[in-house]
Amino acid sequence: MNETILVVGYGSLLSGYGLLGERRGGRSRLVARDAARVRLRNARRGLAKPSSHGPYLAMDIEPIDRSAPIMAQVGSNGGGIGALALEFDRKWARVIAQREEYGADAFERLIALADGARLPLGGFLLRIAERTRFDLLAYRVALRELLGYTSPGYVFHPAPVDDGRIAIIAIGSGFDGSGDSTVKSRRQELGMDRLLGLAEALSHARLELEPEGQVGYFVECLLGGMHGIAVNDLIDGLDAAAPVSRELIAQLAAAAPHESTRFLAATSMDEARYRARFTGIAEPALAALLGSARGAT
Repeated sequence: MNETILVVGYGSLLSGYGLLGERRGGRSRLVARDAARVRLRNARRGLAKPSSHGPYLAMDIEPIDRSAPIMAQVGSNGGGIGALALEFDRKWARVIAQREEYGADAFERLIALADGARLPLGGFLLRIAERTRFDLLAYRVALRELLGYTSPGYVFHPAPVDDGRIAIIAIGSGFDGSGDSTVKSRRQELGMDRLLGLAEALSHARLELEPEGQVGYFVECLLGGMHGIAVNDLIDGLDAAAPVSRELIAQLAAAAPHESTRFLAATSMDEARYRARFTGIAEPALAALLGSARGAT
């Protein structure tokens, strides 16, 4: 039943640069067997979850209506935020879990439970979410009771797709709790009660972030916009004259020329399949930044 795993990426999984872990020397490298653009409904994202890969914040996502699931619509039309639906062979399960700071053994047990129920993993998780009325903390508690495990990092949730499939999406363990009173979530540890933009994160009085690494992570996210994935929500509010923007433009200038090659490698697509699913035209907000980057070189 679960020979493949459908994952919705909304942060560093948006680009080939991020999927291949190039900035981290190839650690946490992931290669999907297929990919497609999606739009996420009932969702907002921002920097919030302390990364396990360095002193910076990773992207987190939250439902706008906390009594309803985050939904995915295939394609690029309409509102919502841009994301990537990635299909992985099951052999990548442990790497997916480790990348999201989720116990690899627990993730394999979870997939085995879905197999036993003769359900795809997303469908199995959707049943739990429906029973808990999509309340994030109640869902984490129920999953903890089922597995005897919860993560301080990310927890996998269902994300129904409008084509009938049900993907999984990694949502931060939560400022309101991990689902286990003995496991403090990373967001609780840092007091991260809301999602932040890049400049806000770097200027936050309580955070001790490494600026170059934080910007590098953000570049991994933004480069998804080169493939027509909507990332304008991440760019809105950036001050082009601010020092952080100059660092961002410099890192974009270094990474962008190789993104197309990396993306094809990370998604196992040939150019014909890529052209059928992705525009290869940068989203306007990103195109403006890339124009600045070219001007800076």
